[in-house]
Amino acid sequence: MIDSLVKFVKSEGFKKYFANTSWVIGEKILRIIAALVISVWVARYLGPDDFGTLNYAQSLVGLLTAISTLGLNGILVREILQNKVNSNKLIGTVFILQTIGSVIIMLSIFLFIYFTKTAEITSKILIIFGAITFLQSFNVIESFFQSKVLSKYTVKSSVISLIISSILKILLIVYKFPLIYFAIVMFIENLVLVFGYVYYYNKKNDVNFNFSFSIKLAKSLLKDSWPLILSSIVVSIYMKIDQVMIKEMISSKAVGFYSAAVRLSEAWYFVPTVIGSSLFPAIMNAKKNSTKVYYERLQNLYDLMFLLAIVIAIPISLVSKPLVQFLYGTEYIQSSEILTIHIWTGIFVFLGVSRSGWIIAENLQKFSTIYLSIGMITNVSLNYIFINNYGITGAAYATLISQSVSVLFAPLIFKETRISFTMMFKSMTLSTIIKKILKK
Repeated sequence: MIDSLVKFVKSEGFKKYFANTSWVIGEKILRIIAALVISVWVARYLGPDDFGTLNYAQSLVGLLTAISTLGLNGILVREILQNKVNSNKLIGTVFILQTIGSVIIMLSIFLFIYFTKTAEITSKILIIFGAITFLQSFNVIESFFQSKVLSKYTVKSSVISLIISSILKILLIVYKFPLIYFAIVMFIENLVLVFGYVYYYNKKNDVNFNFSFSIKLAKSLLKDSWPLILSSIVVSIYMKIDQVMIKEMISSKAVGFYSAAVRLSEAWYFVPTVIGSSLFPAIMNAKKNSTKVYYERLQNLYDLMFLLAIVIAIPISLVSKPLVQFLYGTEYIQSSEILTIHIWTGIFVFLGVSRSGWIIAENLQKFSTIYLSIGMITNVSLNYIFINNYGITGAAYATLISQSVSVLFAPLIFKETRISFTMMFKSMTLSTIIKKILKK
């Protein structure tokens, strides 16, 4: 087994996919670090009220992004790999469909602004963020490079856009520009990304940007994607609804406090993704040879993720107040209480990311949508109750509880996934680790 694993690691195929994955992971880590540093500076400059307005608008448009993407990016990768249809026709068809989705989002934003009498500055920012969804239709090129194991081209584009937007945000702060310009910079960041995508696409294919559209193909793609659309809608609501509800039920300033805490809490979420993508191939290899070893390695992954989440959560909880005061300033001191609660959601996020590989390996993807739906309903319901009674602290508790329901308790409902609860519960009680220690 060791010899075969060594041969696999040395193979050209492994080197190719590992290099591709390394580009993606490296870019994500760089983006998270840069975004955290810059967002802290932006938050300090704007203050809770304006920072809250910016995040509220972003979350509100984020609720609609499933309409723009239509769940087609993953399917596009699959279709390009199968090579049954000309790639330009595939990319063009998905591009047009997603652009139509962006038109629907823009109309929805205008209707929302009209019927809710939204403040002028918020309306302008919503329109700018709505316009960004049109640019995001060009992410079809990212799917193309992903299918060709050439992610380094999209990563290069992403890093360039990140550097330019970071410099522009710093200039806005130094020269004291108003809130609206920060939204404009986010548009510019996506515009630069599009130029990079188109440049590398034309360069790599040695052709002009000549997408075509097929109605027949569009119908076929939408037939396959509708379950993913529903899943994406559920995810969007699950991840974005808290900040929207805080704004509608309390104020933009409250969103600012909450967003500042969430940025710090979620900054760690790249950890399980990096570790999972690195370790899961070894777990899958074990599945081919031994079910016992397969589940032992999976349990080890759960144990590791739980311990890492605890190692992060405990110190952050203990120093949340001085940490928030140091990073954001005294004005954001209310964010420390949110951070103390929200950081513990990392336990369920880390375990959930670990489980996602198992879900795919066992072909149980339909249960992911069910779990997310249960979590979404729980989250919306608890946010409504808790925000009314406990303010933004209640929103943090709602997120923590809904994450535990979605990741830990929902699998108990179904026989096929009950083992997932058992293994995660073992990790959380440290039972497998204690047994190993006792054996020694």
